Amino acid sequence: MGTVAQIRAAAAVKGLNCQVVELDSQFRCGGSDAYLRWVVRLLGLESGGPLHWEPDGKVVLEVADTPRELEAFLDARRAEGYGARMSAGYCWKWTTKVAPGDPLPLDVHIEDWARPWNVYGDRSIAGAPPAALWATDPAGFGQVGCVYTAQGFEYDWSGVILGPDLVWRTDRWITDRTASKDPVFRKSTTDADIDRLIRNTYKVLLTRGMIGTIVYSTDPETRAKLQELVAAQARPGLETVFQAPARTVG
Repeated sequence: MGTVAQIRAAAAVKGLNCQVVELDSQFRCGGSDAYLRWVVRLLGLESGGPLHWEPDGKVVLEVADTPRELEAFLDARRAEGYGARMSAGYCWKWTTKVAPGDPLPLDVHIEDWARPWNVYGDRSIAGAPPAALWATDPAGFGQVGCVYTAQGFEYDWSGVILGPDLVWRTDRWITDRTASKDPVFRKSTTDADIDRLIRNTYKVLLTRGMIGTIVYSTDPETRAKLQELVAAQARPGLETVFQAPARTVG
């Protein structure tokens, strides 16, 4: 680690050639600058308001009507040999202590659909991997990841659940601190800080998918806004939005 000059000097001492490679573009989210711009504009992290999504051939973006549809879409991608994970805003209590032999509690409840958060800590529970392996172990698919588990990782397909902590009302986003279960938030945390942290949480979650992202909001008005911004790429159903050849699972 060091500056370019320091690395060149260290290489010269060992008689090695040093070649500097300039990275002119980013490679997150399929290298789609358009998608990253869409995310930050959607969340109000850049001025100008939300943009209508225009497919750029680099990344897929879809909106699900239900969490069950979101999960089924991701499961279909897994059947093709791709990796996929679900994540959500921190709007449901996370049961961090599970007795040996007990299953993971179904903490994330949305109507008649319920799934557990990812495992808390460094031990496997009921076949689910520890938190550090949630994004890479195939057994991590059955759990919903939170921002603290998902950040720093990328996977082929990402499903993101927007909870009631961030909702669209008429022409703007409203953050609701009372809907968040994030233990980082204290009574002393200002509304402005919470607003910023919630928006940035969803920025992290929405930028994990390398091939595509499917989004669902628990709030009907927010869901309608997302559907307005993201024209369906294939209807009815979401099964045909991505036409890449299936990977061979080894």
